[in-house]
Amino acid sequence: MEHEVFVPVPVERLREALGDPHRVARAVPGLQQDAGADPVAGRLKVRFGSHSITYRGTVRVSTHPDGSYAVEGDATEARGTGSVKLALTLRLRDTDDGTALTVDGTATADGRVTELPAETVSSALTRLLNRFAENLGAFEDEPSVPEAVPEPEPVPVLEEFTEPEEPPAEAAHARRTMIGRSAEEVDHAPPRGRYAPVPAPQTVAAGTTLRWAAPAAALVLASAIVVGRALRKRR
Repeated sequence: MEHEVFVPVPVERLREALGDPHRVARAVPGLQQDAGADPVAGRLKVRFGSHSITYRGTVRVSTHPDGSYAVEGDATEARGTGSVKLALTLRLRDTDDGTALTVDGTATADGRVTELPAETVSSALTRLLNRFAENLGAFEDEPSVPEAVPEPEPVPVLEEFTEPEEPPAEAAHARRTMIGRSAEEVDHAPPRGRYAPVPAPQTVAAGTTLRWAAPAAALVLASAIVVGRALRKRR
């Protein structure tokens, strides 16, 4: 077979992709790669018209001294006895707008694929190579994952401190006089100063004065009567 695909990326970018087995594996459309496999290994489902065949195998890419690449593949049918072997050569040619990728080589197969029309098989392989080249060149535009930037530590916010107002002189005096007294005395101590209750009028003293004034008045009156009678007798 011989096929040429145009890839709109520089030659050096394409060489970097072909030199990385992981990129090669991701570029193969429909490949389910086995984890940690080297060379590239896994399952590949290929559609031939209205039919599809799943293969399990490996593929290896190596570099030739002339700058071309050798692709060697070997696979067997996942559900059957058929097998496929291929030996391809990839050549890169620099162009004004990108790179021309030329594929030529041979492929042998048996099993179910031999029962399909040759044109159907050729069309499926051409489509597979085109998508492979497109995927291989698309890695150039993949954005690099930025390194995680640690979040800055939060800046502590200084809360405004308000100095408490000084208590009134009476309250301060009452609080100082209560220092050292028991909690029971403090709880039952009457408030002082401006917050103390107004005392009731002293009615007891007035009553006491009136109680003593009445007998004294009676005594004075009796003495006056006695003195008056004595003066009348002398006359």
